[in-house]
Amino acid sequence: MNAVNRVVATPEEMHRLGREVAAVLRAGDVVVLTGDLGAGKTTLARGLGAGLSVIGAVTSPTFVIARTHPRADHLAPLVHVDAYRLSDPRELDDLDIDFAGSIVVVEWGKDMVEPLAPQRLEIDIDRRRGERAGTLATSGVSADAGSQSEMDSDAEPRVVTIRSVGERWTGVTW
Repeated sequence: MNAVNRVVATPEEMHRLGREVAAVLRAGDVVVLTGDLGAGKTTLARGLGAGLSVIGAVTSPTFVIARTHPRADHLAPLVHVDAYRLSDPRELDDLDIDFAGSIVVVEWGKDMVEPLAPQRLEIDIDRRRGERAGTLATSGVSADAGSQSEMDSDAEPRVVTIRSVGERWTGVTW
């Protein structure tokens, strides 16, 4: 497992990070987005959509659970899933998502995707106060869910930890 921390200071930077990640994605890839409400998961997903040239806007699939976004180049579509209301991996599997033929992004997917996607990217977005975020990123300390700070404004920096799981990601650097 390979992991890297990045400090993302603005929503625009989060969008750019999504575009950067999209550049290495292909059919069969699964990206798991984890973070508190308002952390930037959907902003990152929008950046992924922009980087993949999806047709139409990428919006939160909270109420529909999953949205499929076709791409202008007709390659593997982006399937954007919000697993917040799902209770276990079987419910995610019941959605009949074409994991092999799509690029699947799952918000709130921690502990849901693992049985379905042994090779995946795990992106954790941690809202921290600015100075603390910079200290974490430069020290290489991984964000940890038990130490969330209180909700900050959207302009507060985030520590984004990108973890690659599986041989698919060998040689991919962030």
